[in-house]
Amino acid sequence: MPPDLSSLHGGSLLLAWQLKDKHVLIVGGGDVASGRIESVLVADARITLVAPRAGLHPLTQHFVDNSDRITYHDRVFAGPDDLEAVDMVLTAIDDVDASRAIAALCRERRIPVNVADIPPACDFYFGSQIRDGPLQVMISTNGKSPKLANIIRRKIESCIPPHAGEAIEKVGELRSKLKERAPGVGGEVGRRRMRWMVDVCSSWDMEELAALDDATMARLLNEGWEKNAVPRLEDVGGRPRKAAGEPEGYLLPLLPTAIGFAAGVTAAGLFWFTRRP
Repeated sequence: MPPDLSSLHGGSLLLAWQLKDKHVLIVGGGDVASGRIESVLVADARITLVAPRAGLHPLTQHFVDNSDRITYHDRVFAGPDDLEAVDMVLTAIDDVDASRAIAALCRERRIPVNVADIPPACDFYFGSQIRDGPLQVMISTNGKSPKLANIIRRKIESCIPPHAGEAIEKVGELRSKLKERAPGVGGEVGRRRMRWMVDVCSSWDMEELAALDDATMARLLNEGWEKNAVPRLEDVGGRPRKAAGEPEGYLLPLLPTAIGFAAGVTAAGLFWFTRRP
């Protein structure tokens, strides 16, 4: 059934923006800026940080002192020259007029910009994020309620099984090895690869996927892919990885329940806000 067209509005286009080796300018060095720096470093970008040293947050100072991907300038924003060869701008300063002026300069140059605490001046939002290795989940309220986004994030995060990030990493390695063994884009081979990977991910627990190594991957491909089967982890010489005190058979199906609860929290919060005098 097609969606109700009247409901298709008021949101954002959620993307995994690839910033590897791009140049990001961050204006400001306080608490908010430190979070922006961490997010950009995770994306493998290069950072130019402009902020007076006297106002640097301890975490910002730590990043400046220990990352070779940050070029730091102990001063305030100097104007259009600071925007040369910049791919993205993030401002996190208390001066509203200066923030809006920077945003205007960015728009003249078609540089995407995020202005902390001024949603109408932003081309994109950060949202509340969950990160576990390659796993990234963002919860956005489109600038309406960062606190509710944080509450929802914690609820969802509590239901993500241990080793999820490691399992994703290992599945990515297995997928690459499978593509080397059975190359090709599309066609029957591509469809068979996809079906087999789906069967492996559906049949094995997160702990089992996280336990994959080069030896077990080789046996899984030899005894699984080549025979069009999905053997157990024990059958290919592996043992599942368990966290200390972790219950047996951790259930990923709990995640839909948490998402349903989070949606309820959001609806209740928005109802409360709209009913306030």
